[in-house]
Amino acid sequence: MAEVRLSEVSTGNAQKRFDPEYFNRAALFAAKQLEGASELGSLVDSGYRVVYENTEAIEVNEESTLPYFLQSSDITTPFINSEGMIRVAESEWLRYPKGRIQPGELLIEVKGKAEKIAIVPEKFPTKTLVTGTCFKLTTKNDDDKYLIATFLLTKYGQALKDRAKTNLLVSYIAKDDLYSIPIPSVTNALLKEIKRLYKSSELLREQAHTQLKQAEALLLSELGLEQWQPPEALTYERRAKDVFGAGRLDAEYFAPKITDLLGRLEASGQTLADIAPARHERFTPTKGEHFQYIEIGGVKGDGTVEAETVAGEDAPSRATWYVRGGDVVTSTVRPIRRLSAVVSPAQDGNVCSSGFVVLEPLGVPSELLLTYLRLPHVCQILDLRTSASLYPALSERDLMSMPIPTFTPGTVEAVVRSVRESHERRAQSSQLLDAAKRAVEIAIEESEAAALAYLSRRAFDHGE
Repeated sequence: MAEVRLSEVSTGNAQKRFDPEYFNRAALFAAKQLEGASELGSLVDSGYRVVYENTEAIEVNEESTLPYFLQSSDITTPFINSEGMIRVAESEWLRYPKGRIQPGELLIEVKGKAEKIAIVPEKFPTKTLVTGTCFKLTTKNDDDKYLIATFLLTKYGQALKDRAKTNLLVSYIAKDDLYSIPIPSVTNALLKEIKRLYKSSELLREQAHTQLKQAEALLLSELGLEQWQPPEALTYERRAKDVFGAGRLDAEYFAPKITDLLGRLEASGQTLADIAPARHERFTPTKGEHFQYIEIGGVKGDGTVEAETVAGEDAPSRATWYVRGGDVVTSTVRPIRRLSAVVSPAQDGNVCSSGFVVLEPLGVPSELLLTYLRLPHVCQILDLRTSASLYPALSERDLMSMPIPTFTPGTVEAVVRSVRESHERRAQSSQLLDAAKRAVEIAIEESEAAALAYLSRRAFDHGE
């Protein structure tokens, strides 16, 4: 319970709010710690949020020139995974010029959970529109965007951002409320350190992504698919028994390119069920206990998963399966590349959504299985096996019947090494970002000198 005086309710409260969310303890403490600080709006050069109407995704090939559309799900705070972005019509690009994002812009999610934050990297698809759930802005001093992004990730920034949400059916942060969030003032010395740590963290993330791509390239090379061009026949025939056996009538399912792909993958005669059976260890929630829950949105673009703490009495009905360290979880709801992940040993005993199939690798390393499931050719086959219904989903049976070749020991070893190095770089990236966040918190709680002393005691020898 938090008690506030009437004078406190009236001060700096333009909307005259008196709801408990606005006056929660964490927000009150954060506001007190930052009393007298400059508001975010005073640092902004320009900012905008686009409201789109009836924008729809378009399925195209990789060579398409249609504009990309960056969604909140593409943001892994504070970085962006551009690989899974959808495409939209050219008319959308022309209709919403203010929705176009530029490298260096700061993106802040202001709708829904309003948790995502990212800075658009220098190497980014040039023709991209950003979702209307994000506010995009540039700062007068370019380096200030690193301070703002880092501060909003601290416990103080999160508390103040949560406080700014309007408690409607769908939470929302208005522009005036966003701009009124206080930002700590720091000298050039600490600002440069924050920027350095952020940029180094970003570089390590890029290196981690490169390592994953190298692992995929190794498998594609052994399969002879590096330069593979799918056969695109104008017409083709399939036997009736094949149609009835598959239970499908759509032409895409029987396309020559899929037949050709399957022929390349079926040489060993083994399937996922042979080398990684599905784990069916059912979870039953217990009232009063807490558990770590992995939802579809917890799968990251680098093949790792993040869980959230949930109380037993609040367990969603889709919290179905236990996962064990070394398992690979893959989505049945949207079987695309970013929705498969390796469960780390530290996550042993976590619980995942029924939207996943949990695979227990017995005949192959987890890292090899993950890389195989992320191959675009494999995902293409899985996408075509997805049921054509109102809620498309891949059945466990169709997933487990997916063929998987036997790879040479040298390739397996190289793939495992690349994936592990990728995860190591990601962990190092997180350490640098955590250090930057902690330095900002120390500057608020103690002094800037204490923050700089903290950073000088840390050995940051990764990616710098």
